[in-house]
Amino acid sequence: MLLFSTFGRYLTKRFARAIVGVFSTFFFLIGTLDFVELMRRAGDSPVATTPRIVQLALFRAPAVAEQIFPFAALFGGMFALLTLSRKLELVVARSVGVSAWQFLQPAAAVAGVVGLVSILIYNPVAAELKRKATALETRLFVRSGGKSGLPQEIWLRQRSVDGQAIIRAAGALPDEDGLSQVAFFIFNPDGSFKERIDARQALLRPGHWELADARSTSATEEPQSYKSYVLATTLEPEQMRQSFTPPDAVGFWSMPAVIDRTERAGLDTTPYKLRYQSLMARPLLLIAMVLVAASVSLRFFRFGGVTKLVVGGVAAGFVLYVATQLSEELGSSGIVNPVVAAWLPAALGAMLGALALLHQEDG
Repeated sequence: MLLFSTFGRYLTKRFARAIVGVFSTFFFLIGTLDFVELMRRAGDSPVATTPRIVQLALFRAPAVAEQIFPFAALFGGMFALLTLSRKLELVVARSVGVSAWQFLQPAAAVAGVVGLVSILIYNPVAAELKRKATALETRLFVRSGGKSGLPQEIWLRQRSVDGQAIIRAAGALPDEDGLSQVAFFIFNPDGSFKERIDARQALLRPGHWELADARSTSATEEPQSYKSYVLATTLEPEQMRQSFTPPDAVGFWSMPAVIDRTERAGLDTTPYKLRYQSLMARPLLLIAMVLVAASVSLRFFRFGGVTKLVVGGVAAGFVLYVATQLSEELGSSGIVNPVVAAWLPAALGAMLGALALLHQEDG
């Protein structure tokens, strides 16, 4: 098997170096551009010092760079194959009976391993750093009137002994399990409206909310104000945080537990299921990108037309990426099953890439 031969190990190193090199280049560019943007925003915040901005940029970069793994596989595979073709190494390999399917084994293996490492190791680290970046961004910019990475409004639903309640908040407290500028719309067990409670902030404690500077309004009584107000709840801190935590801020290993907690809380789990399936499909997507790269990068330089093929390969890679994003949008909206939405583009891309190679190599 070529993969374990001397030539196979040589090809494995070339492909691994190319893919990692492309990803590192993109990672550096993303971090640099994000740092420049954060420095521009830092002018409105007295606490946003340069070391803090550097830290924030480093925390944010891994999660953003995670989106470029497919392009790293595409461009890295094209670069490695074009280099091998330009140096006539592929010509020599073909002359001794090595087919394209054989010298693509190392490329597919590298893409699959990179995909596995990206979901098993890189993704959990990036998700944790993104959560830290969100908290740090809130401390640096929200208090100075800037915008943070958190949603502008947070909506929750809870059940308790008092009935159901819908909660609306302006944002989450950065240092505690709680919400700021919050309104509770409370309903009776029969579903009729009971009262509305507005508060400056609400801290989530075991079994209840602690509201500060609360004001109660109902249809049957005069409005009343309270310095402190206690409201029963069955929500847990993890469930509350999960309600405004985007799926890409949840690591691969934590996703099953998050899906289970979200289901028990009665919330929609579709975005988290889709994210989980998309992560598991990533190795296949990277292999599909390598096959697309191979279908346009095996032409010998002496035949000409390489530039046109490379442009076509880049376009095909972008089309596959756009199709993946479109499928995920359909899946997140519930139109398509999350499993189908996550796996279909990668599977179709791999089959079309293999079909193009079959037509090119075997007629």
